[in-house]
Amino acid sequence: MDTLEQDIKILIIEVLNLEDISGEDIASDMPLFGEGLGLDSIDALELGIAMKKTYGIELEAGDGRIREHFRNVLSLAALVRHQGKGSLTHTP
Repeated sequence: MDTLEQDIKILIIEVLNLEDISGEDIASDMPLFGEGLGLDSIDALELGIAMKKTYGIELEAGDGRIREHFRNVLSLAALVRHQGKGSLTHTP
């Protein structure tokens, strides 16, 4: 696993206050919603804001690819690599 994936896992845990979970508990290909990590739409909004602030990514409300980008940690890391403008590492 690369550093960006680990940093995104830490960001998810911190932003969503997932106190009983560590980065090792989140597989990079684990679905973030539904049967996977079990996040909901409020979590998605909070995570989207944190991703914008931390990595400088742009998310458009009407973009049909948002679900695809937020599928798992791997897809979030790919989004950051593709359009990230800010720091590529998160410092807690």
